[in-house]
Amino acid sequence: MALTLLMAALAAIFGLLGHWQWRLGQQRAAQYARFERGAAHVLALGGAPLRSVPLYQRISVRGRYDGAHQFLLDNSIHDGADGYEVLTPLLRPGAPAVLVDRGWVAFTGSRSQLPDTHLAVSDPVTVIGRVGPLPAAGLSFGRAPPPPGPQWPKVTSFPRAAELRTALGRPLATRIILLDPAAAHGYVRTWTLPGMPALENWGYAIQWWAFALTAGVIWLVLSLRRSRR
Repeated sequence: MALTLLMAALAAIFGLLGHWQWRLGQQRAAQYARFERGAAHVLALGGAPLRSVPLYQRISVRGRYDGAHQFLLDNSIHDGADGYEVLTPLLRPGAPAVLVDRGWVAFTGSRSQLPDTHLAVSDPVTVIGRVGPLPAAGLSFGRAPPPPGPQWPKVTSFPRAAELRTALGRPLATRIILLDPAAAHGYVRTWTLPGMPALENWGYAIQWWAFALTAGVIWLVLSLRRSRR
């Protein structure tokens, strides 16, 4: 009886874990579909807020880069190399500023020597890119808000939008723009949807269901042996 209860409990747990991973895979597949649809056309944003369009939708927005007040997102990895994501404010008339992720730059090898991200653009520009979320840390101890003081650019790690807004000293959108790979004034840009692909979730689901089946087979084999004694 104890063996039956144990194997039934294990099979149920493994089955539920498989179902959970399968649902995660379905959600990821839907997110990837939205990510692909977002690249199909460019939506002119005008003065509308970024939150008025879906995440990862390609947009065009006009404004003026504020190259004097940039943020460097630390702990950014590209092809195994350390570096920074460069966030540059885009000042929009009659609307909150928005941070444009202009891409990845390599770590210089010294914390005291930041990469040169100087942006000599003073005229209004039309920026094309995807609407994206501000990168978030998986663990709270991986965060470092922008340092106080007049020094720019400011190095920060997984900051909150409110912290960036305070450092910038002006209204700021909570979403950012991921600059198109072919757009001017950018660095290394290979935008992908964060997280594991749906196939990995579905693979884990099949593994959990295989464990559930294995528990059932073990119960059956042991039960047959006991019945023959």
